[in-house]
Amino acid sequence: MNVHDKYKPLTFWEKTYIPRVIEGLWLTAKHFFRNMTAHILRLFGIKLRWLGAVTYQYPEVLRPLFPRLRTMHRLTKREDGTPRCVACMMCETVCPARCIYIIAEEKFEDIQIEKKPKSFDIDLGLCIFCGYCVEACPEDAIRMDTGILEISDYTRDGMVLDMQTMLNLEPKHDRYVKYNRDGDIVSSEFIEAK
Repeated sequence: MNVHDKYKPLTFWEKTYIPRVIEGLWLTAKHFFRNMTAHILRLFGIKLRWLGAVTYQYPEVLRPLFPRLRTMHRLTKREDGTPRCVACMMCETVCPARCIYIIAEEKFEDIQIEKKPKSFDIDLGLCIFCGYCVEACPEDAIRMDTGILEISDYTRDGMVLDMQTMLNLEPKHDRYVKYNRDGDIVSSEFIEAK
């Protein structure tokens, strides 16, 4: 829109807003009949490329998630149950929101590993779920594949994940689905999240 058109006086039809109401009704009706046609054709077994809009009855029915979706953080463990993190501070350094707080301590039990995290906290109230911490970690110690989307809490302190909580979280693979290039659901069986 040109700047001068913004201050142009309205015509009689524009003042009545009837053309805009008709445009809005047309757009709503177009989407309604398009979705209804897609659902009726699928009911009779005719596969379309477009699925049609679907309403999920949340929270009883959880919507399927893409395998690459970034959800709540978790820390991975070694075979002996210790955290895989070596407190290199790469995730804390690369975090644009500055929501990761690591305190390192020396580890004398294992000669190969010099440090381990004494505390590893993530403030989910500040986190923007960018996934830079996962990409920057050289030990594959942090992942965002828990499938947990509901992270609300009543206090700010409740939004802080500590190391023990993140070590106890497991990856959820049952909510992930596989799509083909047309956007159709191929299968909803167990899919390993990368």
